[in-house]
Order: sequence, then structure tokens, then C-alpha cells
Amino acid sequence: MIPRFRVPLGPTDLAALVLPARNDVAQFERRFAETFGMPEAVAFAYGRTAQWAFLRAVGVSDADVVMPAYTCSVVAHAVSLSGNRPVFVDISLDDYNPPPERIEAAVGPRTRAIIATNTFGYPQDTGALRSIVADAERRYGHKVWLVEDCAHSFGASFEGESVVQAGDVAVFGLNISKVLTSIFGGMLLCRDHDVAETVRSFRARHTGPPARFTSLRQRAYAFAATAALSRAGLSATDQLLSRTHLLDRWATAYHLDDQIHFPPDHDRTMTGISATIGSRQLARYDDVVALRRRNAAYYTAHLAPGEGWVMGPLREGATYSHFVVRVPDRAATVADWRRRGVQLGELIQYSVPHLEAYLGPSCADFPNSLLASRHLVNFPVNVTERTARAVVERGRAT
Repeated sequence: MIPRFRVPLGPTDLAALVLPARNDVAQFERRFAETFGMPEAVAFAYGRTAQWAFLRAVGVSDADVVMPAYTCSVVAHAVSLSGNRPVFVDISLDDYNPPPERIEAAVGPRTRAIIATNTFGYPQDTGALRSIVADAERRYGHKVWLVEDCAHSFGASFEGESVVQAGDVAVFGLNISKVLTSIFGGMLLCRDHDVAETVRSFRARHTGPPARFTSLRQRAYAFAATAALSRAGLSATDQLLSRTHLLDRWATAYHLDDQIHFPPDHDRTMTGISATIGSRQLARYDDVVALRRRNAAYYTAHLAPGEGWVMGPLREGATYSHFVVRVPDRAATVADWRRRGVQLGELIQYSVPHLEAYLGPSCADFPNSLLASRHLVNFPVNVTERTARAVVERGRAT
């Protein structure tokens, strides 16, 4: 079975897991900021915690925060748990990001932040976003923060400008399925030194050290994930998921998208082993993104589309956290490709304003988000070029 992604931990990463980890979180922060060309970085246990802490630290409270309707639910949860209101914007079915004109129409006198989620690694129009922010600040007379959500995009660029550097801050998730990973963790990059110090002060007051044995659990998780996504391990895991209920506790039962909550350890600091792995990953960033771009281009050129398929676009500057295809019948497509020995992904299986926690009378205003949530699959892009060729060949088999 070809997995939908491979764990991006190389032999040297795995070797580091068995060695004592230094408390080098500050060094990881410096390296992360340097890699993406921002002055300051502040590490957290999760990307969602970084977003929540930023909004709280700079005093955004009881305000509207404009964000996509089609994104990971934790983005909305972080807004809600910070004491603010998500204002959802429907997406385009072209690149699965909200068009600038829809973002502009959603901005009002209570708007204090805009979250630009560069979904699947497709960059949003950085110039248009800054123009919307500047116009809102002139019109309403207060600061409107531009938050670049880079959990999918990392260093994607729009017309040569990095999305990381386009806003006031950029938020990254660093879990094991991301473009780069620190096993667990998140990062906030800040353009302004004073903002970074304000966030650090908030972190010092509102987070504590990792719980006992957290580092050991993270190491064990990394080894287990690596084993599970080996060819033999993946086949066994796939059989258990598709034919039994033995892993429901670890899979379906943990899909808590409809509950506005944070993990119990969200208020802990990043571990030393996360920082160690993250620093090692940064050194490979250019190679990782180049591989994703090559695979996306190869699929676009060679993957035989099924009837009614709409492939995600090839875009200059995109980093392709996922190579997405919109299909008429997702369940049938996933089952068909499983029979061919390829595991397809289903990443965001909901439109956030259609979740019960956010459901309101205007949920019908987000038809594109709902459609994407029901019809998108993603092909393995974080794989070797040889594996990508094998995926294409299996797609041609009947």
C-alpha cells in the first residue's frame, strides 16, 4: 500500500530520538525565524496555541476575526477560545482560498484581525490582503491584524513575495503530517520585536513546562508513526481501520472537530526533543519543498483523470502541502484507489460554519466550502519521485 504521506523523519532524526535532548527551544526559534526571513519567532506546544496566545497577548477581545469557512476547525476554535467571533468567508473552487473581494465584504467595524489560510500550500494574494487591511484601518480607525496561517503553506510565495512576510504575524503547525515537523509543536513568527516580546511575556504567564514523561511519549509516538507508515506497517494499519473497530479509539473517536476545545497540554511549552527534531528538519526545507513541487507537476502532467475530476491548479510559488483533486464520489474513489494499492487522503471533511458548534442561519452562504468538504481527495505528494511514478502507473491499471 502506498501511503498518502510518509513520515518525514530521516535516519538522523530517528537517531536523535534515542539521545538526550538539550533544552534548545530558543535556538530552534532563532533558526526558524532566519529560515523564513522574519525577525522573531515564539514557540508553542501547538500551532493553535500560538494563534490563541497572539490574539490574547495583543488584546484582541470581543471582536470579529475574518477567516475561511473551509479550513481546519482548530483555527476557528482558537478564535473562539480567545474570546472572539469567527466571521466566515466562502472559498473559491479554484484554489480553495477565499477570494479577496469576499474577504473585503466580510470586514466591518468590529473586525480586528484577518486570518489568511493558504490552503493546501496555495498562496493568497498578499498585496490584496494588505490593501484590505489598510482600507479597514482608515475606515474604522483601529488596528486590524493580518495573520498568515502557514500551517499548509510554510514558505509559499505570491508573485515573488513570501506569505510568511506579508502579514503582522505568521502561524505554523509542526505536527508530524506537516511540510516540516517537530513531532508536536507550533511557531509564531512576528514582524515587530515589541509584539514578539508581548507574546513571550504572555507565554511566560500562561504556559507551564511539559508534563512529566512528555518527551518520552513524543519519542515513542515518532517511532510508532514511522513504523506504521512503513510498507508492512501501513498495510496492517489499513486492514485494521477498514475491517475492524480496534483502532476507533485512536482514529474516529479523536475527531473532535465539532467541539470547541483545546488539547489538555495546549498550555505547556515546547519540549527539547521537539526543538531538536525541528532544527534538523529546517536544514532540509528547500529539498522537501522542491520534491513536493516536482511531484505536483508530475501528477498534473501524467495522472489520468477520472470522469468528472478537477485537479488542483499548478501555481507559481505554491508549496503543495497536499495535491488535491475534486471528485464526484469521494468514497468510491478512495475505495477504488485502495484496491489499486494507493491510500488517498481526505483532509478537511467539513465546512466549519456547518459544524454544530458554529451552525447558524447563514450556513447556506458557504456552498463552495461545503462542496469541497465532501468531494476533495489528496494524492501522496511527500513521497519519492519513484513512488509518484508508481502512483501514476497504478492509476492506469484497470
